[in-house]
Amino acid sequence: MEQLSHRHRAKLEEILVQRERALREDIQRELLQQEDFAQVAGESPDPGDLSFADLSVDLGNASVTRDLHELRAVQQARHRLQGSGYGECISCGYPIPFERLLVMPTSERCARCQQNFEHTYQGGKRGASM
Repeated sequence: MEQLSHRHRAKLEEILVQRERALREDIQRELLQQEDFAQVAGESPDPGDLSFADLSVDLGNASVTRDLHELRAVQQARHRLQGSGYGECISCGYPIPFERLLVMPTSERCARCQQNFEHTYQGGKRGASM
């Protein structure tokens, strides 16, 4: 089974560290924006401003939740990278190509297994059929 070279592992670690840093900054910025919108809503009880502030906070919450999920995936990938399972498909056990890991360094599956996983576990989320 082909192992990632030291150079490839170092490159992937660098990508993961940069992404983790960016996500932490995004989360911090989004939380500060939510505080600003909540303050605006509290200062002016105008229904339009309050509605806008509520919508902004809801969108901010969704963004923070999305970023937190990705941050956890990045942290898990960094942990796996320090061990021996990183770059190995959790479904079939074959190596995940380096090119795929460059694009999606948090990948746990090879492209074929990921496609099968999505088809099996997310196929039921399609719209109504005739």
